Amino acid sequence: MNAPILTETELLRVANDERHRGRTIAFANGVFDVLHVGHVRYLQDASKQGDVLIVAVNSDESVRALKGEGRPVTNERERAELVSAIRGVSYVTIFHDSSPARLIAVLKPDVHCKGTDYSADSVPERDVVLEYGGRIAIVGDPKEHSTTAMLERLRRR
Repeated sequence: MNAPILTETELLRVANDERHRGRTIAFANGVFDVLHVGHVRYLQDASKQGDVLIVAVNSDESVRALKGEGRPVTNERERAELVSAIRGVSYVTIFHDSSPARLIAVLKPDVHCKGTDYSADSVPERDVVLEYGGRIAIVGDPKEHSTTAMLERLRRR
C-alpha cells in the first residue's frame, strides 16, 4: 500500500500523532525526477533511521529554480506518487520552498537524512537540525546514480 501524500498541515498533525505514540521520525527530501535505484536505496536506508519516514518532494517550481528550464521531467504529483510506493516510506509531502529548512524547522524530525554526496558537516540544513537537537544521518549508496547524468546519456543517444 502506498504511503499517503499529505499537505504540510496534515503532515504536522500526523507527525504529532506519531510522536505521541512514541515513534521516532526520520526525514528525507529530494527532487526524485526520473526515479532510479539510487533514490530507492537512499529512501530505504533512510527508513532505517526512525520508526516513521517522512519524505518531502520538491515542487515543480522549486525544481525549475534548482535544475533549470526543462526540469522536472515528471510533475510533482507523479513524483510524489512514485516515492510513496517505495517500501519504508511512511508519508510524503510536496514542499514549495527552495530548501527544506523551513519545513524541517517546523516538523523537527528526530533524524534528517541526506545522501552520500554530503557529509554531516556539509548538509545545508545542518544548523537548523542541530538547533532543535535533531541528528543528521548520511544514508544510501555511493553517489553513482544521477538523474541529470541519466538525462544527458539519453540526449546523446
